[in-house]
Amino acid sequence: MQLEISNMVLEDALLIEQNFSENFDKFWSINILKNDLQNENSYYIVAKLENEIVGFAGIKIILDEASIMNIAVKVSKRNLGIGSSLLEQLYNIAKEHSCKKITLEVNENNSVAIRLYEKHNFLRIGFRKKYYNNTDNAILMEKEII
Repeated sequence: MQLEISNMVLEDALLIEQNFSENFDKFWSINILKNDLQNENSYYIVAKLENEIVGFAGIKIILDEASIMNIAVKVSKRNLGIGSSLLEQLYNIAKEHSCKKITLEVNENNSVAIRLYEKHNFLRIGFRKKYYNNTDNAILMEKEII
């Protein structure tokens, strides 16, 4: 099976919304995703296997810095390298826009995501207390773009 990554369009967001709760972990809001698609500073991509959306990711670029908004992979398609492929594409988008670094926040309890980011040479640079739902802490991470 060949993984295809392309720019997300509104139709993709609507497909994600239709089966969101049973296929993806808790996500901030599908409405935020729809709004971000209309923001000229946001770039969203989808990963498809045989025309099925199996993951998506987004990045927001402000001046020379990129911030990862999310990376989500369908529960049944995890551990296939889809998250890595999405992350690499976000990095390439940031590089194409002459960004100097790429940053993110990740829930300190999300060990799978933390391992993914560390595997891709993101460094821990800070901490935000009670960042998620006023309970879970966030680890701030960044990677220089070369």
